[in-house]
Amino acid sequence: MIAFEYTGWPGFGTAAAMLAVLAVTLFVPSVRPSRLVFVAVAVLLTGWATLTRDDWLLALVRAAQLGATIISLFTALSALRNAAMSSSAILECGRVLARQRPGLRYVALTLGGHLFSLILLYGSISLLGSLAVESSARDPNPVVRTQRTRRMMIAIQRGFASTLCWSPLGFSMVITTTIVPGANWAAAALPCIVSAILMLVIGWGLDAIYKPPATGTAWVGETERWSVKLRPLLVLLGIVIVGVAALHVLTGVEVIGAVMLFVPLLALVWIYLQPPPADMPKGEHARRRAKDFIATELPSYNNEILLLFMAGFIGSIGGFLLAPMASAHGPDLTAVPPWMIVAMMVWIIPITGQLGMNPILAVSLLVPILPTPAEMGIPPTALVAAITGGWALSGTTSPYTASVLLAAKLGGVSAARAGLGWNGIYTLAAGAAMTGWGVALIYIL
Repeated sequence: MIAFEYTGWPGFGTAAAMLAVLAVTLFVPSVRPSRLVFVAVAVLLTGWATLTRDDWLLALVRAAQLGATIISLFTALSALRNAAMSSSAILECGRVLARQRPGLRYVALTLGGHLFSLILLYGSISLLGSLAVESSARDPNPVVRTQRTRRMMIAIQRGFASTLCWSPLGFSMVITTTIVPGANWAAAALPCIVSAILMLVIGWGLDAIYKPPATGTAWVGETERWSVKLRPLLVLLGIVIVGVAALHVLTGVEVIGAVMLFVPLLALVWIYLQPPPADMPKGEHARRRAKDFIATELPSYNNEILLLFMAGFIGSIGGFLLAPMASAHGPDLTAVPPWMIVAMMVWIIPITGQLGMNPILAVSLLVPILPTPAEMGIPPTALVAAITGGWALSGTTSPYTASVLLAAKLGGVSAARAGLGWNGIYTLAAGAAMTGWGVALIYIL
């Protein structure tokens, strides 16, 4: 995929697609039975396309290539997460955030969760969530302990979800800019950062309104400013952003190609710089860590890799098959006001998330059915902001997403409770703001 991104030669893209299909095929015997449903759907759609469309082969390659893109990005980010989780400085950053005094706890965790999620994605919820549970467990009052755990997990959830609005490392932005004609991250970044700010501010406001009254329980925690202790994380983020931006500017490659190349190299250098075990040279330590990552850690993600690939593949093939049917028998979407389509995309993704549809699947299935931004006469960025905003809302509410499932497990509640139960009002408020902002972008840009 790196070779394809930097050269544009279709042969590299086809080779990556074939390798992705091979990898997923090898994982099929070892995944959970529930994942095999997605495999069966993919096979059925492949047969349908083969029997009914003359251009089926091109569509299959394009769908597999989308899956390969997702796997490649997942691999790159997993490499960086592997390096981060063994860094004592990064772990200390998370520990400091979880031990802030009550007045700063939500702000620290939601902003810190946002920053951590830019690097670790779902790993940020595992890291910060476990540290938050560890911190709240010290309170002897079980009621206060439950309230603190819930509030901290909500802050971490919302901090993570807000990155889905704009992060160049996130699946939301990568998939959306890939399938929305004319879209690119450079143009969408600033408006989508505004979306993230809206989510963060609304979350903070609702926390201020609904937070439980002070209990009088003594607080024991960090006294040093958390902004100071976050310096290692901020330096890491600066390196990632500057490195990816430099590659993008110098080579002209899309941001996803820059991420695929720069992030694994940064992870390897970071591991090399970390203290090795006693009597082991740094080079040997880095080599062993790289070998373990390739041979042990990546195969352990077999369920995740298969699900991510299938979400992209099924969505792409499904959109390919449904687009002409929708055009021939469905409503004429070109007659629908563009602002209504933009508003619809904010809400349809979290709604389908409640039905178990992965956002990757929902977006790659629905967007090809829509008129292009050029046909609607709107800037692509407006549609991108609406889609990524809806994707972010799904990340806080869908009981089937990894973020909500992790929060539920760490918080000791059901996924439904950690989703709509904790974030129902927040979703309505943030969704209204996202809708207004997405529609406003039609006229601003």
